Amino acid sequence: MRLALYQPDIPQNAGTMLRLAACLGIAVDLIEPAGFVMTDKHLRRAGMDYLDNMELVRHSSWQAYIDQPARQGRLILLTTRASEIYTDFRYVPDDTLMVGRETDGVPDDVRQFVDDAVRVPMVRQMRSLNVAVAAAMVLGEALRQTHQLPGTG
Repeated sequence: MRLALYQPDIPQNAGTMLRLAACLGIAVDLIEPAGFVMTDKHLRRAGMDYLDNMELVRHSSWQAYIDQPARQGRLILLTTRASEIYTDFRYVPDDTLMVGRETDGVPDDVRQFVDDAVRVPMVRQMRSLNVAVAAAMVLGEALRQTHQLPGTG
């Protein structure tokens, strides 16, 4: 299981997701350009000292990400536009869960490349969850289903 961050805008959210991945033993693909420099103090503060204890692969662009020869498994997009609820989806161990930019998600050309998409159900009046919160919810469910939650086996 992996987590892919597509051109993240907000360093605090990226740091939180990197920390989440480190705590759950999940590798992260960061697809650039990001809306901040990787040495940003907010990213470091949110990620704390966890960033040195995780696998982080930086990709210079979307094209570089999809062209990597070692990429395997399905690419599952977390989006408010998906019809399938994340708890109803059946994950497999080599899935990569991808979140888009906080400001506008992913463009259509990226959306067309993904294998599937899931959403977190919300009350009708709300626009979206914080991307790090959504990532934590979906990643937790995916790891639970695939028996990959650390410390449970």
